[in-house]
Amino acid sequence: MDKKSSRIRRSRRTRAKIASLGIDRLTVHRTPRHTYAQVFSGKTGSILVSASTLSADVRALVKYPGNIDAASAVGKVIAEKAKAAGIEKVAFDRSGFKYHGRVKALAESARENGLKF
Repeated sequence: MDKKSSRIRRSRRTRAKIASLGIDRLTVHRTPRHTYAQVFSGKTGSILVSASTLSADVRALVKYPGNIDAASAVGKVIAEKAKAAGIEKVAFDRSGFKYHGRVKALAESARENGLKF
């Protein structure tokens, strides 16, 4: 089993548990160059809010999109957009990635800016 299939297997377990709860979920995806975050509806599965290092509002805040500072900026923007959409509480879906580095920075930044999970 390679690295990617192991990550996908871990993410399936997490998503199944979150789906049984039926609450909105904050999903994180990272590549070596960019970080993406989306809030999905717990009922319909549609995207409610999204932010990434590709969006103009985050790009203006960071110099390089593939580091911890950029992930923190994505967390701040996603939390602000979610609060504007009326979302206060979400479940955190790390997509099978380890909770350290950029994933941890995004989560902590989102918590500091008002999201509860």
